[in-house]
Amino acid sequence: MNLKEQVFVDPRKLIDSQTQIVFVADLFANDYSGGAELTTEALVEEAPFIVQKIHSKDVNLSALSQGKDKFWVFGNFAQLNPELIPSIVANLKYAILEYDYKYCKFRSPEKHTAATGSPCDCHEQMTGKLVSAFYYGATSLWWMSEGQKQRYHSLFPFLAEKDNVVLSSVFSKKTLGLLKWLRGQAETSSTPRQGWIVLGSQSWVKGFEAAKAWCEAEGKKYEVVWDLPYDQVLEKMAHAEGFVYLPAGADTCPRMVIEAKLLGCKMHLNDNVQHASEEWFATDNLDDIHDYLFSAPGLFWKGIRAIMEYKPSISGYTTTYNCVSQGYPFEVSIRSMLQFCSEVCVVDGGSTDGTLEKLQALADESSGKVKVKRVERDWNHPRFAVFDGMQKAEARKMCTGDFCWQMDSDEIVHEIDATKIVDLAAKMPTGADIISLPVIEYWGGPEKVRCDIQPWKWRLSRNAPHITHGIPKELRKTDSEGNLYALEGTDGCDMIHSATGERLPHVTFHNQDAENARQAALQGNADALRAYSEWFNNVVDNIPGVHHYSWYNMPRKIKTYKGYWTKHWLSLYDKKVEDTAENNMFFDVPWSEVTDEMIEKRAEEIKQGTGGWIWHRKWKGQRLPHIEVKRGEPKLS
Repeated sequence: MNLKEQVFVDPRKLIDSQTQIVFVADLFANDYSGGAELTTEALVEEAPFIVQKIHSKDVNLSALSQGKDKFWVFGNFAQLNPELIPSIVANLKYAILEYDYKYCKFRSPEKHTAATGSPCDCHEQMTGKLVSAFYYGATSLWWMSEGQKQRYHSLFPFLAEKDNVVLSSVFSKKTLGLLKWLRGQAETSSTPRQGWIVLGSQSWVKGFEAAKAWCEAEGKKYEVVWDLPYDQVLEKMAHAEGFVYLPAGADTCPRMVIEAKLLGCKMHLNDNVQHASEEWFATDNLDDIHDYLFSAPGLFWKGIRAIMEYKPSISGYTTTYNCVSQGYPFEVSIRSMLQFCSEVCVVDGGSTDGTLEKLQALADESSGKVKVKRVERDWNHPRFAVFDGMQKAEARKMCTGDFCWQMDSDEIVHEIDATKIVDLAAKMPTGADIISLPVIEYWGGPEKVRCDIQPWKWRLSRNAPHITHGIPKELRKTDSEGNLYALEGTDGCDMIHSATGERLPHVTFHNQDAENARQAALQGNADALRAYSEWFNNVVDNIPGVHHYSWYNMPRKIKTYKGYWTKHWLSLYDKKVEDTAENNMFFDVPWSEVTDEMIEKRAEEIKQGTGGWIWHRKWKGQRLPHIEVKRGEPKLS
């Protein structure tokens, strides 16, 4: 689901504009002083960013939209509306702080077994699949223990591909200082430590009965701690001989165990205390444990900062052929890519009109950031149209950046969008390889923007070897000479899989509601046109795209149709179309009889008379609506 058009669903301001980090949790320390809540609070206290806390139950589409440019951290999220997870994965940059086992509907496989009498299979059910997809979309996963992380990876091996960090429970500097002071007081006390502490709990999984039984079997005096204030619990542990904790199910990193050890207690634990054998904890040097915990908030925020400040490299790529004679703004197009690309790779098809010389000048001017390769083709070949996709594939092969940005030589990026493109690449969901972005398709000048076509095109992609350009496998045909051509349904330049030839999926911010409004607008619905125009302007303000100048100069475009594009489509689709009046979509005479004066006159009629037209059928004065884009054109110099 796209968030951009949902911004007006709920007008409440849920996310402050100054916020840098949105921290989501079911409860916070002021709601309940549990282990997860105290860890969350310790992290928030040490954050070098402006952090806003929001309860998971209060997260909605409006909050996600308002926070689309923030970094999000999700702690416990049992009260989060699961229907929001696809929107979060698709639109937000976020980290997961996992305290337990949320893939299980009981948040504990052992509890699941006890409640149902069957082993937990939640990882195979919708709950587990949704949670694992949520985690896979995160920029980083933060675990409480190595055992917890390994259990997740055994069930969801793909999570091992992520940035995984074992953090452990986190303590505030104030708490660590208090623990150190209490231990010091106990060590200098003349009263010897006495008795063992047992955690009282009505939950069988905490192992209360097993802990009591061990104390009794070993002849240990013990005290059961029930619902005491936190400071009193610490005081008791500081003067106790030991602490026993024998949970019946996996406990990822119980704070009370760490506190007891830092206070100098002897420990009796079982294997379900998942951090017990980790190197940082399994030492007798309490100062080392203290130092490890002291550094934990810094480790977390250093990792988050690195993600937030990550700026991926982007390679732009394009193709040219006699662009000077065709009037394409290829130089401006390339310069617009240099605003955000570390390199722009250009494949020229053997231009003879000065295009290549201008490209070399751009390469010199850019200190080598513009890289030009000449790949000549036989443009008189009957299947020359197939070469367009091949040229794009060659240009893509030249790219060395983390991401690739494809543009044609008559497309330009607005200067306002340059930083947005870099940010979008940095925030690109892990599961996405290709993103389609809006196209502002001018019609006869800047006053009219077309809405008779769906204005989205694949644009930003990962620089992955399986992505290339060409005719999709299902649309490939060969003629009697063995030459490749296409069935209708492709322009010959689709993004396809390099090995299989299949079309590649892409992420888009376009949605069915917007498409319905566009279709209704084309049928004359004025309200739908206003709604679509408002939506599209909102999209353009928030999402980077390109400005397309193909139909900006109407006489030039019609002349190009006459001299090139008609032949191009015939070459691509193997259509034998004679030059007759019936087959000329612009005029009622064959192309051979069309003069420049006729083109100038018809261009003005089309420019003024309609807001767009797809030339699969003749234009006979039909009028189509258009929209206006308020932010204006990019700089054309």
